[in-house]
Formats: sequence, structure tokens, C-alpha cells
Amino acid sequence: MKNKLLTKRFLNTLLVITTLGLLLSMFTGCTTTQKVVSDRDYYQLKIYQLSSQGQMDQVDNYLKTAYIPALHRAGIPQVGVFKPRQQESETSMQIWVWVPFKSLDQFKGLDFILAKDGQYQSDGDAYINAAPDKAPYDRIESILLLAFSAQPHFGTFSYDNPVKDRIYELRSYESPTEKKHVNKVDMFNNGEVQTFNAIGSNPLFFGQVISGPCMPNLMYMTTYKDSASHAVQWNKFRTHPDWLAMKDLPEYADNVSKNTKYYLYPTEYSDI
Repeated sequence: MKNKLLTKRFLNTLLVITTLGLLLSMFTGCTTTQKVVSDRDYYQLKIYQLSSQGQMDQVDNYLKTAYIPALHRAGIPQVGVFKPRQQESETSMQIWVWVPFKSLDQFKGLDFILAKDGQYQSDGDAYINAAPDKAPYDRIESILLLAFSAQPHFGTFSYDNPVKDRIYELRSYESPTEKKHVNKVDMFNNGEVQTFNAIGSNPLFFGQVISGPCMPNLMYMTTYKDSASHAVQWNKFRTHPDWLAMKDLPEYADNVSKNTKYYLYPTEYSDI
């Protein structure tokens, strides 16, 4: 009887492990959890929803003088901070913070590191200990992403023109089902990522959302020096032979149900 119980427990454990492996394979395109952890970046997008210029100034000061320096000390040397361009008036009172992580463990451990960082606690005191009736923001939205296998690490680039002239285009592609989402990620990994890099769109990242408000979806950011180069690069993409060859393939049909675009620019204190 004891042997039968042990065998049953072993089989149940094996079933759980196998099921977890299949789910990870489906949503990440990997066959082992080790590959997911070690081979690709994770990204967090934090979106501060604000309702006054006073909140904007307070969050800007916190990010510039406390949060970003603390992340640098924690081994995250490049953090992006972006704001919507003026034509997006309905979202103008926002600050977008992009943080890259080498692993989920680094992501999970960040709050513990900040809690023990005395310099961060001192520099961020006004924000951290703000009174409830004088909160520095209305809400914070957090999105966690896993980098695509075709670009497992974020891109590097530089521009020398004024930051407000730059266009950092963030897109979110929602899919009607999880299966179609995996199909769209596959489409990126097998052509779209390579095309964006070939034409010089300077992508910062491509990632599938593993936790967020609009799942199933993926998000990616391409960057441009100014409006003129933005128009030129997108025309190159739309007319590129590789894109034309794959965009109407039946195996990729109906894999996007909603395409949302955000036109951003980096703040003066952003690392990106």
C-alpha cells in the first residue's frame, strides 16, 4: 500500500511538472524553464497616471534623484523614462518608466534592495512618505514582459538632437486568443524583428506581455531621431520585400485584433 501511495504521488508530481513545462513552452516558445530564465531579458513598464503638474514635478524629481540612481546601484545601468508627445493630449499626464531585468529573480528582488538602500530612502523621502491626501500620483500601472527569442536583449543606440524632437513609438498588439497571440509572436520572431533591424528602426525591445491589463498582447518600441526619420523608416518597413512576402500568409491570418500606438519622447534624465 505504501509503495502504491508513493507511486501515485510521484506520478502526480510528474504530471504537474510536465504541464508547467508545456505551458511555458506555449507562451514563451522555449522547451525548458532554464532557457526562459537565462537567455532573455524581462522588462517592466510602469505607467504613472497623474492629474496635476504638481504630481508631474514630484514624480520627475523622485525618478531623477532617487529611483534611477538606486537602480543604478542595484546593477541596472539603463532605465528609460518617457512622456507622451503633445498630440496625445488624452494621455499627456503620464510618465512611462521602462526597466530591464536579466531575470525574474532580479525583478522580484528589487523592492527588497530598495527597502535596504538608505540613500534611496533619504533621497526619495518626499515621495515615499507622501501624505495620503497629497499622493504624488493617481495610480501606477505595471506591465511585465518577456523579450522575444529573436531579440533576447534590449537594443542600444544614441541620438544627439533635442529629446523632445525624438519619437519613441511604443505599440501594443492585442490578439483574439492565446493561440493567435503565440502565432503573432512567432511572426515577429521569424521575420518582423529582423526587418525592423535591417531597415534601421533602432528597436529598444520586443516583448510578450506575461502580466498586464490587455492580455493576450505583445509590446515593442522602435525609436527615431525625429518625425522625418519616423516617416521614412515606416515607409521602408511597409514596402520591404520580406514584410510583403509574409504579411498575407494564411498561417498568420487574424492574429491581431487591436493595434494601439503611443508616441513618446525621453526625458532629459532618461538613460535611453
